[in-house]
Amino acid sequence: MKILIIGKGYIGERCHKAWQDSVLAEKRVETKQDVLELLDEHNPDAVLNAAGVRGKPNVDWCEDHQMETILGNTVLPIMIAQACQERNIYLLHIGSGCVFYGDSSHEDKKWRENDFANPKAVYSKAKYAADLALQTMPNIGIGRIRMPIDYIPSPSNMIDKLSSFPKVIDVENSVTIIDDMVEVFYQLMEKKSEGIFHVTNPGTLKHREIIDLYQELVDPDFTCEWITEDDLVDQGLAKKHRSNNFLASENLEKVGIKMREVHDAMRDTMSKYAEAKKAGESSDDVLVC
Repeated sequence: MKILIIGKGYIGERCHKAWQDSVLAEKRVETKQDVLELLDEHNPDAVLNAAGVRGKPNVDWCEDHQMETILGNTVLPIMIAQACQERNIYLLHIGSGCVFYGDSSHEDKKWRENDFANPKAVYSKAKYAADLALQTMPNIGIGRIRMPIDYIPSPSNMIDKLSSFPKVIDVENSVTIIDDMVEVFYQLMEKKSEGIFHVTNPGTLKHREIIDLYQELVDPDFTCEWITEDDLVDQGLAKKHRSNNFLASENLEKVGIKMREVHDAMRDTMSKYAEAKKAGESSDDVLVC
């Protein structure tokens, strides 16, 4: 299976390195014609859209750059989808679990793939707009990820983020272990699975659990101050509250795809992360998803 990856950010590069039969588009995509030319040049069996706008140093940037955010996270995916539909090529678009805020109305508090989201930030609203436009179209899948955690040190890695902050919010979330995500994305493209998929590891993780593992396996001298979600905004550390949620991955089960339990996957990842830190391995790319 030949895969064309659009988007040279952290996720795009990470998938390209993992998939020998993939091509990473060098051309910057701005129009449908740009996409059609890439499709005709590479003739892929499937396309992964890993392009988008998240902002620097974080998603607060999107609040003041709304048009750039909408063009990159809503308009661009629709253009890519239009080109893929014209060439009858399967598209897997990377979505975000950040479109959900708080607990769902379900008894277990987990959000299902087809639940209506409640995005609050500009970034999450733009991502959800693309989901709404693409979710019912044939030959298209949407893989929503949450708080990517990887063994490779990077500014986009949740481990690096938490360990760089003197103040950390005490919350619990669904997360995506990158090694597992790479395998799931490949399987979704192989199966040409349609609809929305929550690509998150079963179970939830508290920030405290990640920091505890970091102290155990990476840096026993690390310390931080624990704060609440309200403190994050009240102290001027963020413009808006962040998305915190639990996601159920019912649609992955329906197509026969499983991910590792989150605590097992997290310990394995942190162990590899410690080894990578010692070896000086890192990625300076910025995540765009």
